[in-house]
Amino acid sequence: MTMRMLKLPANADQKPDPELDLEDPETNFNAMLKIRGDISGKDFFFGFPGQVWAMVPQEGNYRCFRTFGLGAGRIEEVEEGWRIYNREVLYYLDPDTGEILNEWSNPFLGGKKVEVFHIANDPVNGVFARKGNPVLSPPYPYVTYGDVIAFQWDFYIFKPADLKRDEYPLYSSGNMDQHAELWGIQGRKSDVLNPDITSGQCSLSWSRVAGWLPFMQMGNSPGFMTFHSQCVKLLGGVTELPRYILDHTEKHYPKYLEAPTEWNGPQMTSAAGEFRKYIDAKNDK
Repeated sequence: MTMRMLKLPANADQKPDPELDLEDPETNFNAMLKIRGDISGKDFFFGFPGQVWAMVPQEGNYRCFRTFGLGAGRIEEVEEGWRIYNREVLYYLDPDTGEILNEWSNPFLGGKKVEVFHIANDPVNGVFARKGNPVLSPPYPYVTYGDVIAFQWDFYIFKPADLKRDEYPLYSSGNMDQHAELWGIQGRKSDVLNPDITSGQCSLSWSRVAGWLPFMQMGNSPGFMTFHSQCVKLLGGVTELPRYILDHTEKHYPKYLEAPTEWNGPQMTSAAGEFRKYIDAKNDK
């Protein structure tokens, strides 16, 4: 077997795969879509368990939470490429028991009790454009080996923060939102080549490096958070989720068990933006 990757000067003599040439942008594009989504237009789902650590410079690293997330998506072909309709919820869990948390004792604040604010982003809609997007347009960086295909997306964000320091000193770590979202998207070459399969097996690795979670009430204290999750496409649907996660979602976040149906342009709901709305509403009471 031969390992292949997106052609760069260092491997310019690489020969294309005669069965699936991922150097070709359209072939690369279609392979990623079949692995990441469902080209038939049906809803697809991902479950993603993980962990969250706090890293305090020159002090130590601390495991704060386990997590479990659910993503519900659908893709639709349009002239410029493919739209993705998506929403996602992620729960913060007790790091030892896995219990879904409502409050948390912050060890960095002497055990102060804080209300946990779970991530519930709706919608997270975008466009996989054939051209013009530096990250979401093909060809995507990839590695292949045997039947394995792995794509890579790296997002490095630096933009004005939803929570400004002068307005939200307890919850804001700074006036700029600086974070990274790092994705590995792995599937099977045999699924891509099979015309009877519209949604291939997929596992994702997702990492996020960012500032303190606003609900932790850490302000601009030195430190940052790292998320790391392994995500699996639920080919059998949401019934493959752990029972207590599904029960909680059905009771509290039922709309996250299906993909959005309306398109109002690309919309990237953020957890920080939703937290700001929540705090503003509480303060207005």
